[in-house]
Amino acid sequence: MHDDRSLVEARLKRVLDERLRPAVYPESVPLEVAVWHAPDEPVPVAEGLAAEPEPIAVGARWGAPWGTSWFRVTGTVPEAWSGRTVEALLDLGFDENMPGFQCEGLVYRPDGTPVKGLNPRNQWVRIGDAVEGGEEVCLHIEAASNPVILDYHPFLPTKLGDKETAGGEPQYRLARMDLAVFDETVWQLVIDLEVLGELMAELPVESTRRWEILRAVEKALDALDLQDVNGTAAQARVRLETVLSEPAVPSAHRISAVGHAHIDSAWLWPLRETVRKVARTTSNMTALLDDEPEFVFAMSQAQQWAWVRDHRPEVWARVKKAVADGRFVPAGGMWVESDTNMPGSEAMARQFVHGKRFFLDEFGVENEEAWLPDTFGFAAGLPQIIKAAGSKWLLTQKISWSQTNKFPHHTFRWEGIDGTRIFTHFPPVDTYNCSMKGGEIAHAARNFKDKGVARHSLAPTGWGDGGGGTTREMVAKAARLRDLEGSATVAWETPAEFFTKAEAEYPEPPVWVGELYLELHRATLTSQARTKQGNRRSEHLLREAELWAATAAVRAGFPYPYEELDRIWKTVLLHQFHDILPGSSIAWVHREARRTYDEVATELNGIIAAAQRASAGEGERELVFNAAPHGRNEVPAGGAGAPAARTAAAVTPRAAGGHVLENGLLRVEIDARGLVVSVYDIESDRETVAPGRTANLLQLHPDFPNMWDAWDVDEFYRNTVTDLTDVDEVVAEDAGVRITRAFGSSRVTQILSLAPDERRLLIDTEVDWHETEKFLKLAFPLDVHAERYASETQFGHFHRPTHTNTSWEAAKFEACNHRFVHLEEPGWGVAIVNDSTYGHDVTRTVRTDGDGGTTTTVRASLLRAPRFPDPETDQGVHRFRHALVPGAGIGDAVREGWRINLPERRVTGGEEVAPLVTVDQDAVVVTAVKLADDGSGDVVVRLHEAHGGRVRATLTAGFEVAGVTATDLLERPLADAPAPRSEGNEVSLRLRPFELVTLRFSRA
Repeated sequence: MHDDRSLVEARLKRVLDERLRPAVYPESVPLEVAVWHAPDEPVPVAEGLAAEPEPIAVGARWGAPWGTSWFRVTGTVPEAWSGRTVEALLDLGFDENMPGFQCEGLVYRPDGTPVKGLNPRNQWVRIGDAVEGGEEVCLHIEAASNPVILDYHPFLPTKLGDKETAGGEPQYRLARMDLAVFDETVWQLVIDLEVLGELMAELPVESTRRWEILRAVEKALDALDLQDVNGTAAQARVRLETVLSEPAVPSAHRISAVGHAHIDSAWLWPLRETVRKVARTTSNMTALLDDEPEFVFAMSQAQQWAWVRDHRPEVWARVKKAVADGRFVPAGGMWVESDTNMPGSEAMARQFVHGKRFFLDEFGVENEEAWLPDTFGFAAGLPQIIKAAGSKWLLTQKISWSQTNKFPHHTFRWEGIDGTRIFTHFPPVDTYNCSMKGGEIAHAARNFKDKGVARHSLAPTGWGDGGGGTTREMVAKAARLRDLEGSATVAWETPAEFFTKAEAEYPEPPVWVGELYLELHRATLTSQARTKQGNRRSEHLLREAELWAATAAVRAGFPYPYEELDRIWKTVLLHQFHDILPGSSIAWVHREARRTYDEVATELNGIIAAAQRASAGEGERELVFNAAPHGRNEVPAGGAGAPAARTAAAVTPRAAGGHVLENGLLRVEIDARGLVVSVYDIESDRETVAPGRTANLLQLHPDFPNMWDAWDVDEFYRNTVTDLTDVDEVVAEDAGVRITRAFGSSRVTQILSLAPDERRLLIDTEVDWHETEKFLKLAFPLDVHAERYASETQFGHFHRPTHTNTSWEAAKFEACNHRFVHLEEPGWGVAIVNDSTYGHDVTRTVRTDGDGGTTTTVRASLLRAPRFPDPETDQGVHRFRHALVPGAGIGDAVREGWRINLPERRVTGGEEVAPLVTVDQDAVVVTAVKLADDGSGDVVVRLHEAHGGRVRATLTAGFEVAGVTATDLLERPLADAPAPRSEGNEVSLRLRPFELVTLRFSRA
């Protein structure tokens, strides 16, 4: 049989492009258009509607970068169109790009009622289904002239990413502004032919079904009079009825379509613009729900729901009604779709606390799924956090982007560090912007890795990233794919409906243990260092504020700042969104983030100072407040006491040049170049630095990834390295050594010091950074033979191999840690702790001289200098603090990591402050002490086992206890948990490795 498919496909494409799609709107008349340009930031809706616009013609340029223009379009429906369907076609100057990456608009009626959003794939507004003729039309468009930032090839540096540098040149040219007749029959024929043509292209050449479709399409095209498309479209549709009604085979793959619009809370637009993106998208989706009774839409990120509530009450009313109808579904139960690698333990927990509580408070909805389609990999501590929040499922799609290894499952159970398992699904459609194209649906069915044991997958359907959502064309295609031979079946379902079916049909899926590492976007662990420092410091300030405010409230009647802490937590959680904290947003976003973090720090420091004064009382005694979860220098964890007398470390000249630091526990030799050539553990009689190598070595690499500048670092960056050994000055001062060196256009100053009576070499680094497309690392080659190392993650730590036996290990050439990295031989180890960095790499080499032993090198990633999307990324002064801790076991690593992030605070007061709670085991770490969120005055304590072993411990409350309850993260009693064993003010604990526990104490 002659294969003439290509001829039919070519014919179909031309007819669709040149005749059918233009015939959807066979008649049109122009609208009159006027515009008012808001002078600066967006104005309230009422002000925009009331402004007096000036006439503007189609074809005129408009819209300075990041500006807002209010268009008024007016016209009269022609009398001759009586009985026909009429729509307004409103093209602001869109290109063919995806929605959300250019100009956008929200249409209002004159009374301020929102109608729907405008974007390149959604330019119509229905005027009437069967007009009478003569109707007056008046619509207002709040149009955002957001500039086009993303140009995939090449990624060009642009100043458009910040309003302060973008200039005022108009970005767009006003295009079509018409009233038009909408021919639904032609539109339906277009959908018929698109669905069949796309399906035909996916079927094998020898498939009978393919040939049936091909012949039916030929007959439909033959029936169509190209000189009278509108008059013959109905008979063309008749020729397709048979092939469109053939049902799918019983074994067809089943796709749950979930209406969706992934909206980045900030990315190539600032936060304030996302507020409006959400309003546009939710307006579109509520309108579509009204028109399409089977359609279901899900939206995640409680923050975005709150924006609609707080900024667009007229849209919020429609959203609330759609939620009550069960068709607009709150999803995910998190404050934002956050990064999950870098947020600390408490912050990751609070993402769920604030997200789930918002949906419960506003709608009475309890989410059971975590919804993170676009997050850049998943930390191994996440499963038990999901479970502790009362959820049980996880959806993501991003792992399909991995460059090296294909993930082996689409549906599986993911096991975290404590043994918790979460039912997890990766949609095989491999996109969170599914548009119901035949190629996408066929790919999902072919790609699904669990064939034979499972049949269900999920397809997030709708334009996303910049918003837009599902279109009527997608819904129409889904209707034809509901039960169509040759295709997977498609049904609109909620996330919960999908997960319930998927879990029921696949009760024993495979298990994946450990982190879900994305083999891409590794540089997001380092880009925009100030944003990452702001996050880390905010997390620890929040810990202090809650701890000291709770202590002062219980002991001294201090008014606990519920509202302030709630607001600040939500601010910090917002900035953990997966394009803010990872450093992959435009300059405007990070400029605002720096200001916000400064404001957060100022407010939290004020709360801390007031609470400490209230606890310490009046007096002239110097007191040291210790917010760390371990005692130090005779001051208890969570308490305040008198400072201990300590002996400063000695600094002496080194015979071969340089200096020696010694404190009785460590002896550190710094050569004349300012490099550490020896860190000797006196008690263990053990050298830390590998023979012939130098630590505290700054290394500079070129950094020009193949794509995604702020996101990626490619492995070939390691091929070229410059050791920064030239030095300007090495000077002893104040029980330490100051080192100054210059390189390129930059300058670095370091202070190396030994804390009195502690086995810790402190390294304070200040970099005045003015490089471009470079990567700065701080290297520690260690005399340790270790096949694996530990990185701190949420509520514990995770082991990664130091070798590259397989492609899976080799792909992890840049990884994440929180406060520490730890390597260990039996009986002796080394920790490297930090106060604000996340990215690192660990490599091992066999020495070719001496004893032939193994050198394991840990390098902390300090700074990058990508030029897109922020051409000035990280330019300026940065300060980092690291510490090298020889002889450290895992418990020492945990303790020192907390210590470097929570420095002592010295306060003048009248009396020492006893801790609100104490634990008699260092392995049990208290991550939060706070008052219950419901205002009851109960004390909430969150803790976990931190060393990776089983432990018994006793927690003692420093106040009279009436009762204690184990709760979930939302501070609700756990129905299936045994009551904590308690007697008086003491609670007995038995914890498995890394187990997370939340206890709620009612006070007597």
